[in-house]
Amino acid sequence: MEHDNKTTTVTNPESGTTTSNFIKSIVVDDLKAGRVKEIVTRFPPEPNGYLHIGHARAIFINFEIADEFKGRTNLRFDDTNPVKEDPEFVEAIKEDVKWLGYEWDGLFFASDYFEEMYNRALLLIRKGLAYVDDQSADRIRETRGTLSQPGIDSPYRNRTVEENLDLFERMRKGEFKNGEKVLRAKIDMASPNINMRDPVLYRISHATHHNTGDEWCIYPMYAYAHPLEDAIEGVTHSLCSMEFADQRPFYDWVIRECEMEHVSRQYEFGKLFITNSISGKRHIKKLVEEGVLDGWDDPRVMTISGLRRRGYTPEAIREFIRATGISRGNGTVDARMLEHFIREDLKLKAPRTMAVLDPLKVVITNYPEDQTELLDAEVNPENPEMGVRQIPFSREIYIERDDFMENPPPKYHRLFPGNEVRLKHAYFIKCEEVVKDADGHVVELRCTYDPETKSGTGFTGRKVKGTIHWVDAKNGVPAEFRLYEPLVLDEEGAENVDEEPADALESESAVTDKGDKLRINPNSLQVVHGYVEPNMKDVAAQEKFQFFRHGYFNVDPKDSQPGRPVFNRIVSLKSSFEI
Repeated sequence: MEHDNKTTTVTNPESGTTTSNFIKSIVVDDLKAGRVKEIVTRFPPEPNGYLHIGHARAIFINFEIADEFKGRTNLRFDDTNPVKEDPEFVEAIKEDVKWLGYEWDGLFFASDYFEEMYNRALLLIRKGLAYVDDQSADRIRETRGTLSQPGIDSPYRNRTVEENLDLFERMRKGEFKNGEKVLRAKIDMASPNINMRDPVLYRISHATHHNTGDEWCIYPMYAYAHPLEDAIEGVTHSLCSMEFADQRPFYDWVIRECEMEHVSRQYEFGKLFITNSISGKRHIKKLVEEGVLDGWDDPRVMTISGLRRRGYTPEAIREFIRATGISRGNGTVDARMLEHFIREDLKLKAPRTMAVLDPLKVVITNYPEDQTELLDAEVNPENPEMGVRQIPFSREIYIERDDFMENPPPKYHRLFPGNEVRLKHAYFIKCEEVVKDADGHVVELRCTYDPETKSGTGFTGRKVKGTIHWVDAKNGVPAEFRLYEPLVLDEEGAENVDEEPADALESESAVTDKGDKLRINPNSLQVVHGYVEPNMKDVAAQEKFQFFRHGYFNVDPKDSQPGRPVFNRIVSLKSSFEI
């Protein structure tokens, strides 16, 4: 049954819940028709890098659909290319999937099936459906033709079954060099689908594999291995992104001609792009190598580890993906939509506190020199159950430099000579004197306070229009703050490749690389130093806070030290974006 992109409301026969996306419609139809009895999906990353937001969408789709219909989801590593893969990436991917809130039912590796894949290739040779080709990779590409011109048969296409079996066995034994021979499917060099023009099934690679060591020197191509893996594991719905749509006929051909007992079916969903962002592995790898980023977990990129380090929560990411919906069409989403969901998630969770990012000292001249008092403040006014915190207040404090102007414009309600403002949770203060250095820069303000105006006492004698935040100078904790802007200046971000081909010979099905055209924002990171309240001296990695007026911040898990915290700004407090 064919399904379009229209919203179709369906009812899950197991749970009775209603849903509205085309994949769930397919699942419901398959269950009703009896084609499948249990839904089995899989998330199949290649361990050649870190996961990004596009992978998070693929994880969400596969796990959530299986969960809703009481099925199973496997985590499978498509490790068919030993040159690019590493155990580091395997462990990072496991961590990311768990952090997003999902548990796999089975953990598998494509390399677990190398022997069976080899035997199925022998079957294809015996059926006259595969042959060993001596042409180079470049020559194979040149002779595959174009969308308007058929391909050219290889001069080795009509080798006998016996010759192909002998050569393929010798390939496995390591008698040939890299690139000297490949095994190709024998299908149709005039097919309108270029992917059906005798695609490569195996290539030679004398490289140590992270899982099988040096047992093999021939490795299956992704497009050949993937359908076999699905069939071996009993996957019912092989869900992948749209760039694999043209591969579907070959996917079906492999399962059919390899005579797999289980028939898996592939379905494609549209990819999600986020404005002003980069998530594709090859783009990030290049920027890391060039020193633009400090690693795959740089908070400016849309890797799962980068989002986690910046301070995004799995709940916010899942809600964001749910809100974007699922269709066959690719779509671009405003980055502010993702920011909306982290604000919604943190507004009741994150403690409220004060931080000064660009400090200007204020001396309250009529406050007792040796006195420090503790002021009470709610931890989160929107969530009273979080309790009350105490803030020390004494004669010297820090305020934000931009909360003072010596010659303010009209309707400026913060601090200036002769003006009075409220200190958040504290008192009214009035600027009496401005102290400058030899170059004329303001280095200190001298103010007086009104002890009758203490916050929480019900004082109503007079009102002020401005409220500013502060940190006690005697007890404040020095801190580093990292402020982020979009990494790229372009409106649309680099593609989110949900599943990337495992090797270069399949580049015909890969998306176009736009990375070199992106304009990197030179101001994407600003590092400033200031102070936080003393109760934040020993904050733990990944703790999140809302700093008054500045936004939501996360304790950096790599660089923060006891007594010298480092905070990454997750997002500002407000946005013009509306859901």
